[in-house]
Amino acid sequence: MIVTESSPGAEVMDQPLLSRRRLLAAALAVGTANLGEATLATTTAVTSAKGNSLFLRNVLLETGYDRNDTDVIGTRTAKASILVRNGRIAAILAADAAAPAGVAVHEGDGRLLLPAFRDMHIHLDKNQFGGPWVAPLKRRNGIAGQIERERTLLPQLLPTLDDRAGQIIDLMQRNGTTFARVQCNVDPVIGTQHVEIMRAMLDRRSDGFGHELVAFPQHGFVSANMIPAMRAALAAGATHVGGIDPTTVDGGMERSIDAMMQIALDMNKGVDMHLHEPGASGIAAIRRVADMVEQAPALKGRVTISHAFSLMSLGKAELDELAIRMAELGMSVASTLPFGGNVMPVPALLDKGVRVYTGTDSVQGIWSVFGSCDVLEKAKLACQLYGWGDELAIAQSLKISTGGLTPLNAAGEQLWPKPGDAADVVLVRASCSAETVARLKPREAVFHAGKLVAGMVS
Repeated sequence: MIVTESSPGAEVMDQPLLSRRRLLAAALAVGTANLGEATLATTTAVTSAKGNSLFLRNVLLETGYDRNDTDVIGTRTAKASILVRNGRIAAILAADAAAPAGVAVHEGDGRLLLPAFRDMHIHLDKNQFGGPWVAPLKRRNGIAGQIERERTLLPQLLPTLDDRAGQIIDLMQRNGTTFARVQCNVDPVIGTQHVEIMRAMLDRRSDGFGHELVAFPQHGFVSANMIPAMRAALAAGATHVGGIDPTTVDGGMERSIDAMMQIALDMNKGVDMHLHEPGASGIAAIRRVADMVEQAPALKGRVTISHAFSLMSLGKAELDELAIRMAELGMSVASTLPFGGNVMPVPALLDKGVRVYTGTDSVQGIWSVFGSCDVLEKAKLACQLYGWGDELAIAQSLKISTGGLTPLNAAGEQLWPKPGDAADVVLVRASCSAETVARLKPREAVFHAGKLVAGMVS
């Protein structure tokens, strides 16, 4: 396996080939970045709300499952109070414990405490949300046709980007989401302007909202000569290098993926590749990415395949084999849980240990007008799609909305909250996680790093 070497301002095809030995050396040079993705999501998130302290009195925590011989027949809970200092949970105390002097008190009134939600795939930069309704048009000529529409639309939307994106964040916060992985176009029309504007806006809001930022080459990576611009976007603050369908859009699977992965190594960034293309070419792309993660251990746990529609084409044996390999390499999948003739094989991926995240994708724009910015809806949708209809399965589906966290694991052991956890929490009027998902309970109060960002607490 070889990867073509690239440098700022130069195209991949003009550079000498990088041998496997040099690739491994490059990987070792950034080996200290070899973090699991769950850890990375915390350490790279912008959550600067340090100093936030509060006392959440009388909240409901899940403590275990009630079972008969084989089945979970209920969820046990107990009331407690939560002390937050410097944006993190400092202590879990009795429900009637006295608040420390000088700490703001919020009354939970018996509401259930849950981890705040994470939207792991959303385009804040290409939406018409916040303005008047714009009639969606029929798609012409697939992705290429949509890209042509973007060439005209994106410059028109640029002056209002900051405001529109801010309104979407407000909506996410009201729905319990306090963290997003934001996809941001880098293309021949707007260059790196979206990344620069979004980075500034997200930084201004970092005391109430955490983020990662993906530089996304929607119009092509190598084929559109975007390598210098992608490097500039990453230097400007993007945390992940994105990719686009390497065969059907970028015109060359090997050179597209090689360029993406090499830039990630060179600049010590994560990877989030949009892979819509189905069937054999999509599977070949996933396998090539996996090959390169194996050769470059610094990328282990730092690669996400977004959409990954090609996984729907695999039989059980081939899917299991690929899922096991992806799990071993820490490769995650971000899916909007599409449904239709085929559905994503999420249960099989989870069963083999692959982390599966979800997100809104588009809110209101030329790609889709159906986004609600409520990732709790995605957990409910997953339950309906995959037949997760019992208390245990519904409760565990919450991990799709939280980026992996659930109050209890499948054995009923309490995983969350623990002292030291980030105080990113949601309060709902519900008896348990399963009821919250099944009934889509309103998020009555939302905190990020200990700061109330949406709702009210009596």
